[in-house]
Amino acid sequence: QVQLVESGGGLVQAGGSLRLSCVASGRTFSVHAMGWFRQAPGKEREFVARINWNGGNALYADSVKGRFTASRDNAKNTFNLQMNSLKPEDTAVYYCAAADMFYTGNYYESRIYDYWGQGTQVTVSS
Repeated sequence: QVQLVESGGGLVQAGGSLRLSCVASGRTFSVHAMGWFRQAPGKEREFVARINWNGGNALYADSVKGRFTASRDNAKNTFNLQMNSLKPEDTAVYYCAAADMFYTGNYYESRIYDYWGQGTQVTVSS
């Protein structure tokens, strides 16, 4: 129903930057909010950031506040996560996700999101 395609991951040095992108397609009229999550090997999936479908009301995990910025390119249905001042502990597979208009729960809970991208690897070396 909704397809999400991510790109932009890679290998960077500590202190560097990456910009992740997530292109939404399909029946996107039902989407209310977009989330970013990450998962390191052997660890639980972790909330990173959330924005409304219209690109407003960005919210962030404490671990990335002041370093990461979520935004929307309205002309392209593309959602971006600008990651600055990267640290080795940011190393993970990053996923974008979409929640429909009728979701219930907290924005930082992965269970409220209905659609997920394929993930893109971010590796930060020290």
